[in-house]
Amino acid sequence: MSTPCSTNGMNPSPLTTTKRTCALTMARNDEFFLHRWVDYYGNQLGMENLYVFLDGTDQQLLTPLPAAVHLTAVPHLEGDVHTADRRRIDFLSAEAARLFANGYDLVLGTDVDEFLIVDPELHLTLPAYLSRQPVATSLSALGIDVGQHLKAEAPLRDALPFLSQRRYALLSDRYSKASVLARPVRWGSGFHRVRRHNFHIADGLYLFHFGCVDYDRLRARFADDERIADGWEAHLRRRARTIHIITHATPRGWKQTTSRARRLQQIFRQPYAWNKPTMLRQKWVVEIPERFRSLV
Repeated sequence: MSTPCSTNGMNPSPLTTTKRTCALTMARNDEFFLHRWVDYYGNQLGMENLYVFLDGTDQQLLTPLPAAVHLTAVPHLEGDVHTADRRRIDFLSAEAARLFANGYDLVLGTDVDEFLIVDPELHLTLPAYLSRQPVATSLSALGIDVGQHLKAEAPLRDALPFLSQRRYALLSDRYSKASVLARPVRWGSGFHRVRRHNFHIADGLYLFHFGCVDYDRLRARFADDERIADGWEAHLRRRARTIHIITHATPRGWKQTTSRARRLQQIFRQPYAWNKPTMLRQKWVVEIPERFRSLV
């Protein structure tokens, strides 16, 4: 078994040039988040470095993506939620290997509702931050599960940034994912880990998950017959619990609590997977600082 992982921190690597970085994702019936994903990562990395795969040749986007984005529709990955997710991640791992062969130094993989964000107080873009990191195999960000506070926050207004409307999040080991690869390896389902490799949680880097950002939108997903038939009901109910926890919790301070969560996840592992972190069932809700408000 590998020794406990350590934070990569902010020690600059000897490289003085920006690493060539791309991002990939796969979406099905998720155009709302997909356009946000493209806008965010396109601004960070360049639209020409985005690789979007539509799960199903039946998928048609109502609003086209920018022409520079590499958009590919593939045959629908059939199966229940677990089988389809394994097929999906094996496909994306193979695509990541192809992108490394084409000259990329780093490949980022996330779901369409997940955004890798560098703490604005570091004054670094995402590619500049990652270029300073000595990544051997993979890098993880601390998981920030953003949810609607039903007593304090109105339904989401699509035209405004998410973080200008949502102030609270649950610190979640589920979203401390191995999102950044530095060489061809195989992701575990949902990008949650890299198979047969340790994880490394970086200081100052966060994975913001927005699947719980709006209760009404989440309820609409409960009514999606295709998702329910494929076994997504338990997954969707888990997201609803995040909203419940945020609504009823007393929020903690950001800096101290995220630092404690990062240390906790570095030391403790899931009992069924040594290379996945755990929060030991701690439900820590934090208030998101003002400096993040306009980012997504």
